[in-house]
Amino acid sequence: MTNKYMYFIANWKMYGGLNSLNSLHKVINFLRKFKKNNFIKIVYCPPHTLIRPMSKKLKNSLINVGAQNCHENDNYGPFTGSVNAKMLKNVGAKFVIIGHSENRLRGENNKLINIKIKSALKVGLKVILCIGETSVEKRKKITKQILSKQIKLGLDKIKNKNKIIIAYEPVWSIGTGIIPKPEDLFNTINFIKKKFKNFKVLYGGSVNTKNINELKLIDNIDGFLIGGASQDSKKFIDIIKKTYI
Repeated sequence: MTNKYMYFIANWKMYGGLNSLNSLHKVINFLRKFKKNNFIKIVYCPPHTLIRPMSKKLKNSLINVGAQNCHENDNYGPFTGSVNAKMLKNVGAKFVIIGHSENRLRGENNKLINIKIKSALKVGLKVILCIGETSVEKRKKITKQILSKQIKLGLDKIKNKNKIIIAYEPVWSIGTGIIPKPEDLFNTINFIKKKFKNFKVLYGGSVNTKNINELKLIDNIDGFLIGGASQDSKKFIDIIKKTYI
């Protein structure tokens, strides 16, 4: 059982319509009644289309809303299909996920991620910076080098780091059902915290109702970035409850 302040970030990815918002009342009611709610920080990161209606629905709750990505340009411009940090803030987002491996695989590099982080911080958004190694990099035993590079370049010349949370998401774990061995995960989180001081470090990658009992025992983790399981309110609540039992 933990009495630690923990983040639970729900990354809905490209799922959800307006009907999906009906399930939020279960999480709102749970959090109101849960005795340890003062140790919990919940952030929902839905698709851009749901940020505004979700913000309205969660207005009087203890839950925040974030976005899954943003364009790097500070101002409005001719970028068809894109949404920048200013626009996200305007519709109610308080957080934004930047550097998720799915976006890195589509071409986002550390330099672009750095620009996006600066843009998000400039308008007052808090940033969840995702880092992680691929299966090939893991086999080559260069995980620490990869993570160091992603953090160092991603946060280059950024001063207000207190608005940034790091989410360690091994690429080989996302969507596979496989999670790191407890000792390996503890050591990786410990490495990040020692090398880059004063950061909250979350774990993401196939977090579910079954493996949360194992993950919660790794006491240097500050919370979880949850994908598929966060789309089901019952499973999401179960993950939170099991973390504190």
